[in-house]
Amino acid sequence: MSAVRVEKLRRVYGPVTALDGVDAAFERGTFTAVMGPSGSGKSTLLQTAAGLDRPTSGRVLIGETELSTLSETRLTELRRTRIGFVFQAFNLIGALTVEENIALPLRLAGARPDHAWLRQVVERVGLGDRLRHRPSALSGGQQQRVAIARALATRPEVIFCDEPTGALDTRTAADVLALLRAAVDEAGQTVVMVTHDPVAASYADRVLILADGRIVGDMPQPGAARIAEHLASLDRRVAR
Repeated sequence: MSAVRVEKLRRVYGPVTALDGVDAAFERGTFTAVMGPSGSGKSTLLQTAAGLDRPTSGRVLIGETELSTLSETRLTELRRTRIGFVFQAFNLIGALTVEENIALPLRLAGARPDHAWLRQVVERVGLGDRLRHRPSALSGGQQQRVAIARALATRPEVIFCDEPTGALDTRTAADVLALLRAAVDEAGQTVVMVTHDPVAASYADRVLILADGRIVGDMPQPGAARIAEHLASLDRRVAR
């Protein structure tokens, strides 16, 4: 069974069609990178698949649950328990400590924390000595580690990442991508990541390429060089 599936997905904003009949399935325990030119619809795909935005038409399913059938309350509950989201801007709560930020999804869901799992998550992201710190005392890479730990806290079925390494230096970005890769390989979770970086995409099992709201490429484990070549050829076609 797919962790996430979208069928004939369309999203229209006034005169702009951001997604134009997209069909895609993301299998459990896989890492998919979503790429494409600016305005191609990749962030809109991520937001609609994660239940952060409602599609104009078509279906989004998390497992067997179709999101369009859910009320706003049930959709919020699903996002808190079955979906994790990692943003480029981290979106941490400055007044909370690292430990409190990580546990926030559990608190909002009214769930009892699994302390053994949270210790494992903290160890995995290497933040054991930073739990009492506030986000302002951390580097950008450390803040992104907190955001990933927060996304892992509820053991979600799928983790959506929107340019999670865009604000990081090369070495820190590699550490963050290794953490996401480990979430797939060691915890069996599903990761769907929007990125513009072919090197970041090379960590994925599969790369989807969007252009003009449609999927124009679907490559299994292509490697950074092939990804860059594919994107360059797409840019040349657009330029014509």
